[in-house]
Amino acid sequence: MARQSYLFSSESVSEGHPDKVCDRISDAVVDLFLGEMPEARVACETLATTNRVVIAGETRGPDTITPERVEAAAREAIRDIGYEQDGFHWRTADVAVHLHAQSAEIAQGVDASGNKDEGAGDQGIMFGYACRETPVLMPAPIHYSHAILKAMSDARRSGAAPQLGPDAKSQVTLRYENRVPVACTSIVVSTQHLDGAMTSDDVREVVEPIVREVLPVAWVNEATVWYVNPTGKFVIGGPDGDCGLTGRKIIVDTYGGAAPHGGGAFSGKDPTKVDRSAAYAARYLAKNVVAAEMAERCVIQLAYAIGISQPLSIYVDTFGTCHDGLTDEAIELAIGKSMDLSPRGIRQALQLNRPIYERSAAYGHFGREPDADGGFSWERTDLAETLRANS
Repeated sequence: MARQSYLFSSESVSEGHPDKVCDRISDAVVDLFLGEMPEARVACETLATTNRVVIAGETRGPDTITPERVEAAAREAIRDIGYEQDGFHWRTADVAVHLHAQSAEIAQGVDASGNKDEGAGDQGIMFGYACRETPVLMPAPIHYSHAILKAMSDARRSGAAPQLGPDAKSQVTLRYENRVPVACTSIVVSTQHLDGAMTSDDVREVVEPIVREVLPVAWVNEATVWYVNPTGKFVIGGPDGDCGLTGRKIIVDTYGGAAPHGGGAFSGKDPTKVDRSAAYAARYLAKNVVAAEMAERCVIQLAYAIGISQPLSIYVDTFGTCHDGLTDEAIELAIGKSMDLSPRGIRQALQLNRPIYERSAAYGHFGREPDADGGFSWERTDLAETLRANS
């Protein structure tokens, strides 16, 4: 039997974290290509260190996307994040672009031709998850870890907290009783600060009101333990303090460890890559299963093989929370009837061939509000009635 009472923690990192800087740049490149050619192919990796950015990978797209335009997109991403420090500045950093044409051997296995439908861009497994712990059907620890850092970023950008720098991390530990989060036992926030004279206590004075505004009031009390900049001074931040790479924050990007992860990163990949698009589809399906009140919790696994259009398997686990006499097997069958899970079918259903990815690079790919232009389309709950009808 699953445990009913326990502690669970999840962490998040801000848009200025070195790895997130790289995710942002890689997704800016994806958007640059998709904005001019919806069927473009992009696999873009970024490395960032002291005043240096290296962008490498494979693309297939219009000749109008020049290295100069890619460099400009990277500089704009760094500028928007807020880096204007001696060791990492959007204007003075050395940006090297090493993008080359996609392998013809990969293309022939993936592209549609004759009677062959477009196949998956790689083999792999992807997971989606949803639960009723928050209104956005996300696990509470990762949801609130993201929310803390997003609120801190908003305060920094608005001028309400000018002492804060772009680089920050958070971690929230919640106590569960009967599988319901009831209290926050510890809060960890480490944030870059621009005034070198500030102590950890000074930083806490700035950060604590922001955190309290985000968390449910009843969860934070005298027993909650706070760790704000526990190692002391944090002035040198971002890639100047620690090398960053695309794709190193996959648990931050998804469910904070509350659900399985297939291992593939999202950022820097166009939506023909099932690492990204099938993970979005799995979240979309899991969220709609829960939104349809078919189950209280749901994890979905999809599996693909390179060059093959349909998934090799669809697996559902609702942890014994199915409603109305449904079974996990019945939900699996309903999913197969309700959505075309080929790479092309996913892209069409969720309208993924659009420049909507740079905004997803920080504060989680899931649990976000769908945008009017189609961003975060996988967070819609418009498949719920179809799933119910097919179950």
